[in-house]
This record gives sequence, C-alpha cells and structure tokens, in this order.
Amino acid sequence: MSEHASSFIAKSTIKAADLDHRRKINFNIGKYNSVVPVGKKQFSDVNTARERAKNLKWRAIETLDQQLEEFEANLTKRGGKVIWAENTQQALDEIYQICLAKNCRTIVKSKSMVTEEIKLNEFLHEKNIESVETDLGEYIQQLDGETPYHIVTPAMHKSKEDVAKLFSEKLGTDPKLTPEELTLVARAKLREKYVQAEIGVTGANFIISDIGGIAITENEGNGRLSCGWPKTHIVIVGIEKVIPSMGDLGLFWPLLATFGTGQKITSYNTIVSGPRQEGETDGPEEMYVILLDNGRTNLLANPKTRESLYCIRCGACLNACPVYKNIGGHSYETTYSGPIGSVITPHLKEMNEWKHLSYASSLCGNCTEVCAVKINLHELLLENRYEAVEEGDAKWGEKIAWKMWKQASLHRNMMNMGNRKMKNWMVNKVFKGWTGQRADLDFSGKTFNELWKQGKTI
Repeated sequence: MSEHASSFIAKSTIKAADLDHRRKINFNIGKYNSVVPVGKKQFSDVNTARERAKNLKWRAIETLDQQLEEFEANLTKRGGKVIWAENTQQALDEIYQICLAKNCRTIVKSKSMVTEEIKLNEFLHEKNIESVETDLGEYIQQLDGETPYHIVTPAMHKSKEDVAKLFSEKLGTDPKLTPEELTLVARAKLREKYVQAEIGVTGANFIISDIGGIAITENEGNGRLSCGWPKTHIVIVGIEKVIPSMGDLGLFWPLLATFGTGQKITSYNTIVSGPRQEGETDGPEEMYVILLDNGRTNLLANPKTRESLYCIRCGACLNACPVYKNIGGHSYETTYSGPIGSVITPHLKEMNEWKHLSYASSLCGNCTEVCAVKINLHELLLENRYEAVEEGDAKWGEKIAWKMWKQASLHRNMMNMGNRKMKNWMVNKVFKGWTGQRADLDFSGKTFNELWKQGKTI
C-alpha cells in the first residue's frame, strides 16, 4: 500500500466518524439540492442540453491541437501572449520570470483550481511575493492555512460560526459578526490589495478558440477586478478547457451555473480576449495565457479516459457522491477530489501512488447521473482499476484472491461448496482486505441455486 493510500484511509476513517462535519456538509449540500431543480427549469429538456454539451466537448477534445492553435493565433492578434507549459515547474518558472520583469511584490488572485494544482501560492511565498486570494471562500481557506475543500465552494465544511471565529483570531474582528458583516470586512481588506498589486492572476472556465478569448464565471466580481485592475494579467488554464465557439457559451454558462450552484446564470460572466486596446479605458497593459498540460495529454492519449477531459468543473458529482459526503474533500489529499478527482488524479500523477482513489467509490452511478456533460464517471473508475492491474500495480495476494473469486463465480458447484461457517471464515478472516473497512459478510445457509433445486422459495 502506498503512503498516499495509507494516509487516505487514516484521514477518511477519522472524518467519517466526525458527526459535526457530517452535519455541516449535509446542511450545505442540502441547500444546493434544493435549488438545483429550480435552475434546471430554464431548460426545456435538460438531458438534451447535457447531451449537446457533451458532443461539443467531444469535438473540442478530438481536435484539441487545432483548437488551441486557433486560440493562440486569435489572442496574439490582439496583443495577448500565449505560453505553453508542459508541467508544473515550467508554469511556475514562467510566472516567476514575469514577476521579476514587472518587479512584482503583490499578486491578487481569483479562484482557480489550476493554481492550486501547481501550488502557486506556496511557490510565490518562497519567492517573497505576496499572493492574496480574493474569492471569499478561498480567502477564508487561505487565512486558515487550508487548501480548498470543494471544487466550487472551497469552505463548504465551515459554518458561519467557524468563519466568525477564524476572522476574530486572524483579523481581530468581533467573534459575533454576521455573515454579511464578515463579507464587508473581507471586502475592505481585499480592496486595498487590488490597488497595491502589480499582477492579477486568474484561471479560466473556458478557452474560446474562435475569438481567442477566455471566459470567467463568478458571483463576487473579484475575477473582473483581478484581471482588469493590475497592469499585468496572467491566466493559468488547463488545455482541456477549450470550446470551439463563443456561441457555445449560451449553453455552457447556464449549465455550469445550474449544476454548480443551482442558479440560472452566475452574477458575473466575463470574456477577456487580450490586453487593453487602443481607445479602451480599462484593462491590463499586458495579458499572458499559460496553457498547462501537466498530465492532461496522458488522459487524451487513452481513448477510454479521454472523456474525463470534458469536465467543466461544476462540482455536481462531489455533491452527489455518498463517499465524498462522508469523508470530506481534504481526505483525498488531491487538488481535485470526489469522483472526478478519483478519475483524473491517477493519470495526472502516478497510477501506482493514487490508484486507491478509484476504489473510494460505491459505484452507485450517482456521479454519472448528475454530471452536467454526461461523463460516465463510474465506468471510468472501473477503467482505472483495470489499468492499475494491467500495469502490474496489484499485489500478488490480491490477484490470487480475485482469480479464486472469478473461478467460483463461473462454476456453480464451487459456489455451492462448503457450509455457511466455512464461507464466513474464508471471506472475513482469510481475505481480510475485504472486511478491513467493511462489516463482516454473513452468508446464507444455502445458496439460491440449492434452494431452487429443493423447490423452496425465499
């Protein structure tokens, strides 16, 4: 068992028994579940909308090289600069070179999972450059020294009392402040940083190839301030975020809003297609877009796992997953948690070190059922398990156990062999891997086949 797997089991075991955590998550996800059906009403046929979105992402991913080259050509025409980064280190090196050229001491950053993926804040801290999260949820997590708990709502695991206590400890505010008052405190603190910052960093929800632009979706306006106020704007985005046309946003924006937060449309939807142009009164003087691979071409190269690149990061699969709701986002120890994280992480990193995530699933299929673009997530989890075995990552004892199970399943006489006591002992004591994290199995006295032959019913 890898070190990551051992840590995952330890953390998830503790968190699953934390009733206070479960109460907070059930409360917050319950609010989400109550508004999503309302958001879906804007679609005359939501399943057709999801199917169409999947087809558009299929087209984009199947022609990814052409889409990205078209994006680069169109953005460059408007004065933007595109940087291709094969891995985390290349992306960080490019960002640091820009910081040095601009004599940057402070960066304001809007919510971006890709910047979490490359650990940008930690890198900039080591270089004595202040990086300030401007999304309220991310700001709360940064104050608490934690990574995001959830793809869409970073501080989902915190109650309003937790946040009030945190602000009191870190900012010296009254511990009895209301959520509205806490928001105003954060706003006042962050507005100062926008003025000070030399560089603004954002991610992108979509890369629009036909206009050479990026689309940002948010509810607080901090994304617009981060990309429009500082003189330099850096976009860091995974190459899979591409869509063919600006017209496609008419479908993707409502889908992302509904499946992400239950809204019909988010409060701020912005298209940025370059730095400030001649005659324009606002916007950055320079704009850089860093197109990050970082293992995504591993997914692209596999015809079966390629489908996972369709993900628009709405977080719906996390909210639906019974495992995620019990063990929490931090137990995964990855940037992308929940079902989608379990699918892509073993390919973005090392299969042998992260294959355990693909087993952190009941395979109930609820993640597939709620996916905004109909990714077959539960089938991809099975595909990961298959690949791990094919690559030789399964232990010898595990292989023998499953071979025996297969043979028994294929031969009725073997299934009928032995009594109830022997079967219970074999599964619960000999093959301890099955019951290590589960209750003991208790076989019936006779199999259904035996009862059928005897003419008995159950």
